[in-house]
Amino acid sequence: MPDSITQRDTTLPTGVNGHRSGKPGVKVWGVSLLAMAAVVGMVIVGPRFSNSAAGSAAAVPPPYVVVSKPLQHAIDQRLNLLGQFSPVQEVDLRAQVGGILTEIGFKDGEIVQKGELLFQIDPTPYQIRLASAQARLEGAQARWALANREEFRAASLSQSGAGSVETTDQRVADRRAAQASIDDANAAVHDAQFDLDHTRILAPFDGKIGAHQVSVGNLISGNRYGTSATTLLATIMSTGRIYFNFDMSESDYGTFLRDRPNPGDVLAENVTLSVDDGSGITRQGKLDFIDNTLDRSSGTIHARATFPDEDFALTPGGFARIDVQIAPPKPALLLPEAALLPDQTTYSVLAVGPHNVVTPKLVTVGDLRGGLRVITSGLTATDKVVIDGIPVAHPGAKVSPRDGSIHFDSNQSQR
Repeated sequence: MPDSITQRDTTLPTGVNGHRSGKPGVKVWGVSLLAMAAVVGMVIVGPRFSNSAAGSAAAVPPPYVVVSKPLQHAIDQRLNLLGQFSPVQEVDLRAQVGGILTEIGFKDGEIVQKGELLFQIDPTPYQIRLASAQARLEGAQARWALANREEFRAASLSQSGAGSVETTDQRVADRRAAQASIDDANAAVHDAQFDLDHTRILAPFDGKIGAHQVSVGNLISGNRYGTSATTLLATIMSTGRIYFNFDMSESDYGTFLRDRPNPGDVLAENVTLSVDDGSGITRQGKLDFIDNTLDRSSGTIHARATFPDEDFALTPGGFARIDVQIAPPKPALLLPEAALLPDQTTYSVLAVGPHNVVTPKLVTVGDLRGGLRVITSGLTATDKVVIDGIPVAHPGAKVSPRDGSIHFDSNQSQR
């Protein structure tokens, strides 16, 4: 290579103690010092940030909940039982005589009055039979009149000596036979009249009739003695009152006998009906029948109440619940259902105690009254129970309580 070109020495000069010095060395020390300063700053500033975050968390107030003491209200003791409606009277209309159906006197499902014509069977054969029986009666009456006159003449001749005793006795027998013929003919007339009358099938009572089962023109099978099959024409049910049939368990029946107000008066107990169809129907009635023995297969006893039904709001076959009062009213504690925490077969509530700390309490519940649940045990009248805000209230946690109120709705269904 030419002499004018020389290689550049890039090595650093050697300083004291053999260490190299120069600008690049200064640059390395500067970076190290900056890194150390940053670490020291983080060590100093970090705790300040940590203390600030902890202070912010401690400043968050306890969650708000609404609390109230249990509502105290006078509640009577009662049994709430499920049952079914049935008509007080129900009749399957069937003919007692046979024949061709010629007329239907009602519209399906309407209200009919007692004595109203419902079905008409062709009366012609029965009119003929009645006329024949009446003719027989007239003949028997004529024979009796003749026998009576002959008996009188025979008796007169016998008294005058012109006639014999035997002739008189024969005339007496003839008159008695004529009387028997009259009696037989009279029976035949009544029988024929009965059949003719029953070609008209009338409503046996005021009630609501169902659909007709046979149309005009069909041949009806009838039997007055019920010894053979007859034709079902329609079904009629009474109106104005309705039965409510239900069963009491053996334990409920024992409670009823033990705690009812008038132990000597088995019947005529006041009962309250509530229909579980959303209609809100409630009605007062009377307990008018309790069976005389327990059904050992089911462990229940059958009972029945009667309710007014002038507006036809209660339908036979429908279900409802009945409240049977068995003890006079006494004070009880009530809570809204939202305040209860179910746990399989038990219930608990959240109470706010000293220092506003939430404490769970096990309670025993009864039935619904006025839209509230009866608390039979586990609470006192002074306990403050969480009735709103349960999701943010935890046992052992501190809360900020606000006073609320509980209202009893006397118009609400009992269950």
